[in-house]
Amino acid sequence: MIEIRNLYKAFGAQMVLNNLNLSVRRGETKAIIGRSGVGKSVLLKSIVGLMKPDSGSININGVEATNLNEKGYDRLRMEIGMVFQGGALFDSMSVGDNVAFVLNEFLNLDQKNVRDRVAHALALVGLKDVEPMMPSQLSGGMKKRVSLARVLCMEPQIILYDEPTSEIDPITAAAINHLIIELHDKLKVTSIVVTHDMNSAYQVADSIAMFYRGQVIADGKPQEIKNSTHPVIRQFITGQAQGPITEDESLIFGHVK
Repeated sequence: MIEIRNLYKAFGAQMVLNNLNLSVRRGETKAIIGRSGVGKSVLLKSIVGLMKPDSGSININGVEATNLNEKGYDRLRMEIGMVFQGGALFDSMSVGDNVAFVLNEFLNLDQKNVRDRVAHALALVGLKDVEPMMPSQLSGGMKKRVSLARVLCMEPQIILYDEPTSEIDPITAAAINHLIIELHDKLKVTSIVVTHDMNSAYQVADSIAMFYRGQVIADGKPQEIKNSTHPVIRQFITGQAQGPITEDESLIFGHVK
């Protein structure tokens, strides 16, 4: 469904994505882990077209996205939904208007159809009759659910999650994880979940890829990552303060052992 090949992205002298390669199968949930600044969110923004890579290939469902103009990418974006870390809700709009925003902007639908799709999307994420509420009245977990409902309104084939369990309590995080799994099983969507939360990664993912120094140093099933002996992976997944990541030692990139 998604093929990333030889992707490069730098900001000035800082190389963020350095010949990165990644594949996501149709219907798969792929978790991406790694420290802040290793290019996880940059990759998501590159896939959805909010950021242009310096070179390389992003092939989405058979379409080479890096060759598209803005109009072509707009059509492709109708198949992709992104759930931003903070929800990215419009403070001046009600929940209903936030969820309906993309429908009203890009699709020529009558208002009854819009209202029905909004109500259905909110019900899918466990929220009912909240359309009149304002974002300021919502908890952090509810904002994430509303952001996801806005994505579901578009009936996308691909959902990108940027830190879905950040800044919320463990009980709400568990509910969000359950929701990601439930939507995957019910809607058969292809998903990429960027996260620092290893519990979340182990629960929701069919496979986990670890980014380090702009590359994928491991890509395997959750149990393979959990049992890996690679020193960089072990330091990250166990949260140790000392190790090759913090010591900034030079490592040879390899596969999961």
